[in-house]
This record gives sequence, structure tokens and C-alpha cells, in this order.
Amino acid sequence: MFQAVLTTKDINIVVEIAQEIWPEHYTPIIGLEQVEYMLNNFHSSGIIEKQITQENYRYFIITHNNTNVGYIGVQITTDQLFLSKIYLRSSVRGLGIGKKSMLFIKELAQENNLSKISLTVNKENKNTIAAYYKLGFVKTGEICADIGRGFVMDDLKMELTLI
Repeated sequence: MFQAVLTTKDINIVVEIAQEIWPEHYTPIIGLEQVEYMLNNFHSSGIIEKQITQENYRYFIITHNNTNVGYIGVQITTDQLFLSKIYLRSSVRGLGIGKKSMLFIKELAQENNLSKISLTVNKENKNTIAAYYKLGFVKTGEICADIGRGFVMDDLKMELTLI
């Protein structure tokens, strides 16, 4: 269900999935122009390869019934696992794959002796925020980051402490 992204082909699969999910999910929240900017500047094959090879990121393709249905991107640091990306195609939402993905992420944190998972999520992404609260995450702050070309990421910071 979770395949480590190890090759250029794997990275291209992640980019392909992002190109499908992002416009559908985020256009109503941030607009198509910012979606396209973010795909080009944060979800390109070159950026993902750099994150994996230089910034201690790990990516995983999520599969269901032998089909690529989403992806996860995490950064492992000395004191926490930063959940950078978790995305599922709309056709498989509601099947429990998100919950299984979060269990996988928790196990990954525990395998690396980390007691905390942190993330940022767009303030207008209400359903996702509600899901994180339901999973035990708590809001720890807010961040509004300039990402260039007049765009900002206006996010909540959230954390989950693992026991």
C-alpha cells in the first residue's frame, strides 16, 4: 500500500498524481493561478528529487487495488516528523485509506524514535483541518509565508504528540 519513492520514475508518478489532485482540491481554496504556481515550484520532479537527496525527505506512493491513488511526503528531523504532503485522489476518499496512511506515518515516526508529528494546513481547508483534529492533532500556531509572485501560504500549524 505504501511504496517508497526511490527512482526518477517514482518521482514522476508523484508529480502526475499531484497534477490531478491539486487543481481539483485547491482551486476553490486558493485559485487556479496559485495552484499552478505551487505545482511548478513545490511539486516538480526537480524539487522532489532535491528534497529526497538533500533535505532528508521521504516520499511514498499510496496504492489501492494495484492503482496509484495518492502520495505522502515527510521530512525527518532530529526531534519530529514533519508531514509535508498527504494527498489522495477524490475517487478513493472515504475508503479508510487516509486513516491507514496516518497509521503508516505514525509508525514511521516511531521507527525513527520521534515523539511528534507536525504539519501545516491551509486555513480554508476546513474538512482536512477537521480530520486532523479528529486524529488528535492540536493547533500550535499560524503562519503566513510569502512564497513568491504575490502568493502566500496562509496556514495553521498543527502537532500530534505520540505516546
